[in-house]
Amino acid sequence: MNSRMRPLSRPAILILINFLLVSPAYGANSRTTSSPLKIPKAIISGLPFDCEFVASTGEQTPFSVDISKGTRSFFSHSGTFPERVSDVILPESGRYRVVIRSGSQTWEQSVRVLPGLFTVLPPVLAILMALLFRQVVIALFAGVWLGAFFVNDFNVVRSFFYVVDHYVVDSLAGESGWDHVSIAIFTLLLGGMVGVFSSIGGTQGVVNEISKIATNPRRGQLATWMMGIAIFFDDYTNTLIVGNTMRPITDRLRISREKLSYIVDSTAAPVACIAVITSWIGFEISLIKDAYNALGIDRNPFTTFVASIQYSFYPIVTLLFGLLVAASTRDFGPMLKAERRARKTGQVLSQKAVPLSNIDTEIQFDAARSPRWFNAVIPVVVVVLGTFVGLVLTGRSALIESGVTGYSLMDTIRESNSFVALLWSSLSGCVVAFALGIGQRLATLTELVNAWAGGVRSMVFAIIILVLAWCIGAVCTDMQTPDYLVAKVSGLISPSVLPTIIFVIAAAISFSTGTSWGTMTILTPITIPLVIKISELNAVAPGVHEAILLSSIAGILAGSVFGDHCSPISDTTIMSSMASAADHIDHVRTQLPYAASVAVVAIVLGYLPAGFDFPSWVSLLGCAVVVFGLVMLIGKPDRDFREIDTS
Repeated sequence: MNSRMRPLSRPAILILINFLLVSPAYGANSRTTSSPLKIPKAIISGLPFDCEFVASTGEQTPFSVDISKGTRSFFSHSGTFPERVSDVILPESGRYRVVIRSGSQTWEQSVRVLPGLFTVLPPVLAILMALLFRQVVIALFAGVWLGAFFVNDFNVVRSFFYVVDHYVVDSLAGESGWDHVSIAIFTLLLGGMVGVFSSIGGTQGVVNEISKIATNPRRGQLATWMMGIAIFFDDYTNTLIVGNTMRPITDRLRISREKLSYIVDSTAAPVACIAVITSWIGFEISLIKDAYNALGIDRNPFTTFVASIQYSFYPIVTLLFGLLVAASTRDFGPMLKAERRARKTGQVLSQKAVPLSNIDTEIQFDAARSPRWFNAVIPVVVVVLGTFVGLVLTGRSALIESGVTGYSLMDTIRESNSFVALLWSSLSGCVVAFALGIGQRLATLTELVNAWAGGVRSMVFAIIILVLAWCIGAVCTDMQTPDYLVAKVSGLISPSVLPTIIFVIAAAISFSTGTSWGTMTILTPITIPLVIKISELNAVAPGVHEAILLSSIAGILAGSVFGDHCSPISDTTIMSSMASAADHIDHVRTQLPYAASVAVVAIVLGYLPAGFDFPSWVSLLGCAVVVFGLVMLIGKPDRDFREIDTS
């Protein structure tokens, strides 16, 4: 045997395993077990971070700390345990030595500071792999692993297992775990409900009724768009109900799954984020309120939000654009190719497509049973009304517990718990679907349970992707991706371009992290003080200042939704693909040109003029004219448009 191919001895293998699992001696931010220092999982050069010094030797004990690299000291501090030191900045990447002294005790440890560019690599890797290889699970896992690789000081094996034992577990049991588990359970329950009423002919009954009106692709798309507008109060409910309900109809009308998922996605979040009574309203108002409180400003956050809606150019124009492409049946880019394929061949999915859900194959309707539309409509109505009632009840309960006696409907919506409301409504929908099946003797209890389980199974793959999407959001938080993006463009801001810059930043963060709510959480407390400070420094007139403030707040919301629409790692984008049973990458690829076109129009005719106090209604009118011209001039009709008799 060639000496270079000689197998490793057992001691050598043990040493190698030990090296892979344990070395280097210090992790990403390693510390001795007794070290009193607590720091972030990843430190980025040039970005401020907080150090917490815990009382390891007793309360109010003096200590000193020094952080150095080579012979240079970059940070020194003296204080008493326990203490939190904010805004520590280490300007260079590399390994630093931390020395803490307290009396006769000394602690030494090593910390690695990562280059700023590393912060964007995990989401970029996930996005590129998803687009190139069309394997979303592998792409997301790779992005999460790369972040874990950085956090664990470039240790390959440890970072691999860290994906599961840290990020996956924390996404379901950590700080945001309750919300995430609620979304997962809501999705599974809704899938089970659809499985039950599909098995007893409810879906087929709805198809038969709507098909009497939606007799061609134009009417089918318009019906889908109008249903998306009607369920305005929650984007998750909107996505799952509209996609699952309209899919059999659009399939019959030879409307591609890509087009269905686009209409679903382009109505869900845009209408939920600007409607006054939605599950978003309490979250948005609370962020504005917190920013005002931090500045000591006595101003109503609700009226601020309502006033900012006129500047929500991207959501409003997106809704209009969706209506135009549905009414005209004119498309461009990859969507045109998908629509022509569906019209000519009847193939609503591409040959390489891998649908995110398979409820159509999991649930089979016995043709011997009489399809009745109300067996599907009643459970859906229960979910819709139940969610609204749940919002009111949870908000009312929260107000009463806080001692508030006089409150309005908007107060209850603002203080509501949308996740609890979704759980209540989806469970109620399942119970009603079971009751309809048993009450009409359309199926046995065993058959209904099997159908419910089939509906749940059809959502499992999508839940896996959702969990990984939440994981990569956590990676971006650990790697300080949003802070890095904000820091890179903060020096470019001037009063007149604030709304535009904020929209672009929000879009970049939302696209990279896959979360619109997370983006709003990050940017709102930064944007409002920034607008006020820059306006004061530049002596901006009160009227112009108000326009910049309102359009900047709207820019956060709109940019978050735009980035969310374009990102393949966004949970709402994934849910749109899931509810429509579309291939996720096909959905992203066909939606991206539409979302980007609307965003360009919103920036040029909306957010740029808003910085100069241009009337918002004129901007909206201009946006409407341009997108109409865009659809009519660039969009092309499918060459096989024809009436399809479905009666």
